[in-house]
Amino acid sequence: MKIIHFLLISSFLFSISRAESAGSVFFIDSSTHQFLRTRSSDDVAQSESMLLPEVGATVSILLGFPPTAMLSAAGSSKLNEVLIPNPFDRPRAVFVLEVIGVDDPLVVDPNNGLFHKALKNSVSLGSHKVDIELPDEEEVSVISLDEPLRYKSDEEINELASWLGGSYVPDATESLHGVLTIPLENGDNVNLHLSKKVHREFASKLFALSQNIMKAIERHGDFSETLHRPAELLMGSFDGFKALQEQLEADGFDKQGRRLLLVTLSKIFDSLQTAYKGQIVGVIVFNEASQPESKPLMNVITTSRPSSRWLGETKSPTNTTLAAQVLVRRTLAWITGIVLLIATLLGVYFLLNMPLTRDTLFGRLIRRTKCSFFLQ
Repeated sequence: MKIIHFLLISSFLFSISRAESAGSVFFIDSSTHQFLRTRSSDDVAQSESMLLPEVGATVSILLGFPPTAMLSAAGSSKLNEVLIPNPFDRPRAVFVLEVIGVDDPLVVDPNNGLFHKALKNSVSLGSHKVDIELPDEEEVSVISLDEPLRYKSDEEINELASWLGGSYVPDATESLHGVLTIPLENGDNVNLHLSKKVHREFASKLFALSQNIMKAIERHGDFSETLHRPAELLMGSFDGFKALQEQLEADGFDKQGRRLLLVTLSKIFDSLQTAYKGQIVGVIVFNEASQPESKPLMNVITTSRPSSRWLGETKSPTNTTLAAQVLVRRTLAWITGIVLLIATLLGVYFLLNMPLTRDTLFGRLIRRTKCSFFLQ
């Protein structure tokens, strides 16, 4: 009996710990334009933990759209600590990424330039997902960064390695089994042996993220040539550390993989800054606990609003309301028709009985008719 009670208490505490799981969120500002507030060391110490819906509301505001109506007053005050107060100065482009398997990048690399200058907040992830409500596709373009990698040759891997500032040495005996070398910020190099399953799966996730970023940059180039450029949301997740945690043959590669990810994220955000000319902000959520589900923490819901030319009619709840609407419309139509008919008859009557001495169009026509009659 005691064992049963112990198991019940343990499961209850485990569920609470899952529901109260926490992570960290980093808001990365533009290098050429300020869209976020700057904090001092005292502000960082006094900053409150954010909820996941508040992070989603921050993303909506950065895109130039109002947040959800369910946002509380306390949540609004937290957003004011992150965003600048000018509502007319938003980047309208946000890079959102969820990193699974890492809690705090500054623990991995305290001197990382990208995250050292960013706004950091702890975030309560909870057990529920959050939906980011955005307008239709004409006003916002959502670009997924979760498309799987499709490389078929060593040349394609070499191109991605060059984009990351590294190099790739192919294997002479078997394709796609070479050695990938990527330098870190401190001068060290990380070697990925694609012949190993752990390294190959991690490199595949890393390359997929980089490849999707390159596609997003190309798509942004197409948007820049249009007259009406929509807001752009680049959204995805990185779960490459799952393979390192699940397999025992990682051989201490977990720490090197974290440092390699931070270098890749710095390279990615620098490329986005150049392509978007500084009009983009990064929001990166780090979640240490590996999620059993494959769905990300934040989901996007697009809602189409009614057109300005045609207003959609709401469905009547009952037949009585529909009959009343039809009666009102027919009554207004008959009244309008009768009024127009009376106005037309009165106009014709007064026009025919108007004195010819008045200088009117009808009078001129009558006088010209009389003159032409007498001249004949």
